[in-house]
Amino acid sequence: MRRVVSVIGSSNATQEEYEVAYQVGKFLAKKSAVVVCGGREGVMEAVCKGAKEEGGLTVGIMTTYTGEDANPHVDIRINTGMSHNRNPIVVASGEFVIAIGGHWGTLSEIAYALILNKKVIGYKTHRIDAVEHVDSLEELLERLDAML
Repeated sequence: MRRVVSVIGSSNATQEEYEVAYQVGKFLAKKSAVVVCGGREGVMEAVCKGAKEEGGLTVGIMTTYTGEDANPHVDIRINTGMSHNRNPIVVASGEFVIAIGGHWGTLSEIAYALILNKKVIGYKTHRIDAVEHVDSLEELLERLDAML
């Protein structure tokens, strides 16, 4: 059975956050993991783009009923019409969560993940004790390798 990993982060990603998310997507696809995210721009677009370039499968839990806000690298759109209220679905769908950067939406997703007892690995995201923080892409990929 394929592993499923939720990736969360800013829709207004910095260039560094975008690149890290892109590399994470490539790595997850090489490990045959399915990427689940919010399906929009920024970190979500980058992780999907990286995964697609390696032949991976991407799932976007969309804010709209039509999925018109999906980035072009989403394979499967789950159209919720729930706006940001879809955040618990994003994190509940993965076996664990990777948080890259982010603002209030990401903070809410981290909270839901922790409520659901999901492991959260964070790169330059909100400093919360229950989140395992990593300081480099290399460290993040090593952690993912150990978990997959």
